[in-house]
Amino acid sequence: MSQMPMEPRPGVYENYWDFASERQAVFEKRAAGLPKPWTDNPIIQTFKFCNVYRASDRVSQYLIKDVIYDEEASSEADALFQIVAFRMFSSIETWQGIRSWLGRQPTIADLRNGQFLRAIESVKASNRTIYTGAFILCATDAYGHREKHLNHVALFMDMFAEGGLTKTVLGAKSLAEVFAAIKTYPLMGDFMSYQLAIDINYSELTDFSESSFVQPGPGALRGLKKMFTSLGGRTPSQAIMWMVENQDAEFHRLGLPFEGLSGRPLQAIDCQGLFCEVDKYCREAVPWLTSSRSRIKQRFSPSTAKIDYFFPPKWGINPTLGPSLRQAVA
Repeated sequence: MSQMPMEPRPGVYENYWDFASERQAVFEKRAAGLPKPWTDNPIIQTFKFCNVYRASDRVSQYLIKDVIYDEEASSEADALFQIVAFRMFSSIETWQGIRSWLGRQPTIADLRNGQFLRAIESVKASNRTIYTGAFILCATDAYGHREKHLNHVALFMDMFAEGGLTKTVLGAKSLAEVFAAIKTYPLMGDFMSYQLAIDINYSELTDFSESSFVQPGPGALRGLKKMFTSLGGRTPSQAIMWMVENQDAEFHRLGLPFEGLSGRPLQAIDCQGLFCEVDKYCREAVPWLTSSRSRIKQRFSPSTAKIDYFFPPKWGINPTLGPSLRQAVA
């Protein structure tokens, strides 16, 4: 299909860039320890939105610092297992419970001998929810179990104890190949496969540009429909890449300040996530523009927990982080 110019929805499209600028400014002000209110925008003041940069969010920060770049030595296979297993739960509390029970990071040996499952069962028995609500996971009984966590343990066995995911990932020539390898397994849909590919790419196991491939999730697709009346023959992935490529020009055109993450521009994963967040934002900003979701469920409640921001060393931005980002509020 030939590509025509995309057609932004007047009065709505601008919300994408305005939200990105203002939400990142809130992140920076909180990190600097400035008192609230961090914004005059009543929607951002009232409701909970993810950070503009995926790697800045609390769970991704824990994954990067305390799972991937933890001081414990791990084989490449164990490291990959830890990344995948952590993201499937996406719960810091669950992972801390597993590590406490085992006394260390879980390994494939723990998966094979049943110790990993026993650790999960111990966390579950403490009346805690072992999954976060951040991602909607496929809950089918693809491996023949009624309980979701048992199917996921069977999935990990398939991937790491019996299958060849490690070899495939280490031999991948692109982020798209990593995504495709994960997607071959049961329970792995497009969205989760993409999230895992990005997580793996935070590590030293792969080193691809985050803007070399993108797979929009359901929220991003809703956001695209709100922002544009026509994509001009582009696929949703191509439209997201257009946002990546034109970010500087659009921020400048609209007169919006945006310095990135210590100078790091928005990557495809971030622009994809922004469409999801702006879909939520528009439920309040332009309520007449309806979709399958009509309200924002979570209200903003500032955390008092401190977080020392740390990003994949290969990005080269850790030395340039300001002192405020070294011990900021999550």
